[in-house]
Amino acid sequence: MPTVAIVGAGVAGLGAAYRLRETDAEVIVFERRESVGGRAATRRRNGCTVDVGANYCKDGDDRVARLLREELSDGLVEADGPVWTFDADGEISEGRGDDGSKWTYREGLAALGDRLRAASDAAVRTGTEVTGLARDGDRWRVETRDVGGSVDGDGDGATVRADAVVLTPPGPTTADLLADSELGDDGLRSTLVEAASAVPYRTILSVALGYGDRIEAPYYALVNADKGHDLGWVAREECKPGHVPDGESVLVVQPAPEWSRRRYDDTDDELAAAAAERAADLLDDTARERFDWAEVVRWREALPDAGADREALDRGADAGLFFAGDWVVGEGRLHAALASGLDAGDRVDADR
Repeated sequence: MPTVAIVGAGVAGLGAAYRLRETDAEVIVFERRESVGGRAATRRRNGCTVDVGANYCKDGDDRVARLLREELSDGLVEADGPVWTFDADGEISEGRGDDGSKWTYREGLAALGDRLRAASDAAVRTGTEVTGLARDGDRWRVETRDVGGSVDGDGDGATVRADAVVLTPPGPTTADLLADSELGDDGLRSTLVEAASAVPYRTILSVALGYGDRIEAPYYALVNADKGHDLGWVAREECKPGHVPDGESVLVVQPAPEWSRRRYDDTDDELAAAAAERAADLLDDTARERFDWAEVVRWREALPDAGADREALDRGADAGLFFAGDWVVGEGRLHAALASGLDAGDRVDADR
């Protein structure tokens, strides 16, 4: 039985595992964190469910839309309301013309990762970091170390033999892993490292602000269209069924990348106060400066600003090395990452 090792249990890695579920391959997914789903992340606070990474999954890919509507549909809900825009001066305008389905789950977007994990039937080893790869004849040695967490199977640091490897971490992380690996071809390694490290990333903070009263507005969210404001995104989590108790509100405020980089190391209290002040100014509602609670999440490598050189990455296929993730396709959207994982699974299956 062939073995496929997948590095990273975000939706790209889990998508690849899902695609391989009906093959004869043994699929093992390694995830450094203790949870799966990557930026499909959810926090729970004061009776509220808040999506603090990706805010929803769009219907931008037919395969992904079908998967969510069918096999992964349990608990699926849509954010209610359109997305409006604002400019550098804080002027709010109606609509932006791309208000398709905005899916999450009643228990939060993290459920997407949990459902993919269950549907894939793969062995998922959380709390397990892949520290190196080595080409050994026509197979791979996958070196791991245990960094804690729950494990399906034996999670101790170990060497796993695999016939194919799928790499899904962000480009810079993938580049570092490749640089420390033995691919059996230094030219191939340098080509892949260069392709992965060249992908630029945005740093984004995500600040959830809880309020004891309901904010009334004709939109679900506001997005900065001209990239000239300190804030990039402000969303009303109460527009998602089951996320916020009646009569309360939660604003999910995501500052612009430059603001996020500049203030990344500020304390949570400082970030929450600053985000609330800027959101109150944008909404022209001084009451939003006073919140009941806050949750701050930092995403150092949040979204890619471009895609990798696909031709360069494709060179890895001859050695049984494949890539997936939003950085591969150059679109920082959840549906794009999942579609990329499905594509990688297709390629692994076709290559065997």
